[in-house]
Amino acid sequence: MADKPHPDHDLIQGEWTEKTLVEKLLEPVEKPPPRPWRVVLAVGGLLTLVWLYAIFVTFVRGLGTWGINQPVAWGFDIVHFVWWIGIGHAGTLISAILVLMRQNWRDSLNRVTEAMTLFAVLAAATYPLIHMGRPQNFYWVFPYPTHLALWPQYKSPLSWDVLAIMTYLTISTLFLYLGLIPDLALLRERSQGWRRKLYGWLSLGWTGNAVHWQRYRAVYVLLAGLATPVVISVHSVVSMDFAYGLVPGWHLTVFPPFFAAGAIYSGFAMALTLIIPLRKWYRLEGVITERHLDWMAKVTLASGLGVAYIYLLEIFIAWYSGEPHEWAQQLWRMTGPYAPYYWAMMLINVVLLQTLWFPRFRKNLTWLFIFSILANVGMWLERFVIVVISLSKDFLPGNAHLYHPTWVDWALYLGTLGFFLFGLALFIRIFPPIAVAEMVHLFHKLRKH
Repeated sequence: MADKPHPDHDLIQGEWTEKTLVEKLLEPVEKPPPRPWRVVLAVGGLLTLVWLYAIFVTFVRGLGTWGINQPVAWGFDIVHFVWWIGIGHAGTLISAILVLMRQNWRDSLNRVTEAMTLFAVLAAATYPLIHMGRPQNFYWVFPYPTHLALWPQYKSPLSWDVLAIMTYLTISTLFLYLGLIPDLALLRERSQGWRRKLYGWLSLGWTGNAVHWQRYRAVYVLLAGLATPVVISVHSVVSMDFAYGLVPGWHLTVFPPFFAAGAIYSGFAMALTLIIPLRKWYRLEGVITERHLDWMAKVTLASGLGVAYIYLLEIFIAWYSGEPHEWAQQLWRMTGPYAPYYWAMMLINVVLLQTLWFPRFRKNLTWLFIFSILANVGMWLERFVIVVISLSKDFLPGNAHLYHPTWVDWALYLGTLGFFLFGLALFIRIFPPIAVAEMVHLFHKLRKH
């Protein structure tokens, strides 16, 4: 009787040897980049310059260059802060939870998503800094002793955000760097000149002996265990920025799981947006197979269903609570001047999401790529609905003002998109976008079976 195939036999497809597999995985670093990479680098670099100019204008002329007003004191700045933090969640989820669950399909995806997390968190961290008004005093929010006894105000959501971002950034950076060390040592042996010195310095003397691998695996699992609570806690802390207030539509205990589910949903959607073109440009179909994309689509569906459920729960709570301000806020979202944004959000995140139930759509890469972009648009609309629409109508009827973003608001947002793409383009040119050591280990395990 023939042996049953390994459950993960289709994670690496094609006729490979260890040498050809390594050569393929190192192509993005060792061979000239394709034309789409150059286009992404150029566009990202240009938008990054626009971003720096918008920051300069904000610092010189002040926050009056933004479209914020009273009562919409939080505008695009907080919308995009929450949006970027959410996008970074896929990397931590794949790195931490899937490691503990021993899911082999993460091996082809974790490097790109971890890099995505790093640049997304860096982009998010700039928004609270700019929004302070006095960015030169940013260190006041850190818990450090001074001769003036100037301690942070721990009741302020700004302090919560700083602690959450620093924790998230530290864990994400450690995960990314630790996973890179074996591949950096491999590149050290294959490089010459300054690249050999750079990879040699970064690889920390890795030789690949049994002791190194034993310590590497132990530390990797330990970091996974420490990082797993971060996936839920970080965006839960961000959600408390809103739930802590008394604004109708915000003061809900359901916000922490709501924001966590939305973060995973938008994070996996952005990962699909990046991985599908990367797979095509570098001809990585043999190592990023349809099964990888199918699993990512299923996680996107599962988290998206959680988001859709809470949308409906919000409507029910506003009606069932009997609180007139809550119900008025819900009607304002549905029928007010911002109603098109609300219904566009519901169309994408509730209606179009249901297409992922069907393999015909889920395995259609064109639709999956389009939906991944639409999902991030839908999550941007969700943050706009929560922040701008909720604030635009205050308790006093005469204190309602609409929000109109300025060119500086848009430039800051497009600039962070450019910084994100520019950083990722440079990353995959310097470091392998797929974990070579992990894939070689998986290759031998499948071949042995």
